[in-house]
Amino acid sequence: MTRWYIEKKKEHFYQEAKRVGYRARSAFKLQQIQKRFRLIPKDGIVVDLGAAPGGWSQVAKELVGPQGIVIGIDLSSIKPFEGVIFLQGDVTKPETLEHIKDQMGGKNPTVVLSDMSPDISGNYSIDQARSAWLCECALRVATQLLPQGGNFICKIFEGEDTKSFMEKVKRDFMVVKTFSPEASRKSSSEVYIIAKSFKNPNKKHHES
Repeated sequence: MTRWYIEKKKEHFYQEAKRVGYRARSAFKLQQIQKRFRLIPKDGIVVDLGAAPGGWSQVAKELVGPQGIVIGIDLSSIKPFEGVIFLQGDVTKPETLEHIKDQMGGKNPTVVLSDMSPDISGNYSIDQARSAWLCECALRVATQLLPQGGNFICKIFEGEDTKSFMEKVKRDFMVVKTFSPEASRKSSSEVYIIAKSFKNPNKKHHES
């Protein structure tokens, strides 16, 4: 696979995102995950962690339709998008979880998404560890919000922490797989953890 080809493909998804009005090329990653695994149902409720600039929230809204609810959360402010609720907050803080619950009006999400990435330091082992920590935070949110049977999608940088994190996810979900969407750069170390059917919402996650 030549660097030229990789850059051309990256450019293709970037240009296509601009053409169809998506805020980020990563929108195609969620489309490809959905096409393969069908995790986001029509009329569902989706919580999108690390949502800025809003590409995944846009796709999620298309999938759930006008009766569905999409709530996007990020440290950064996000330009409003019709039909999507955006909250500015830190997903690692308990008060942010309460804000999310307020927006759902007593309901539970069908799916929790996390496309969160750490600020890249350039030191891969540090970046990978930070990515795994963000995944732990996302899993904590998912296990506190999802009903039995709910789904979870989470991006992680592959490395020494990936296997142990996968084991934690397997304790909480019936089916756990990894997936690399075509829209991911071939040079990227990111992989998506696809977790289907949350086992027991009464069993909170005790381990960090």
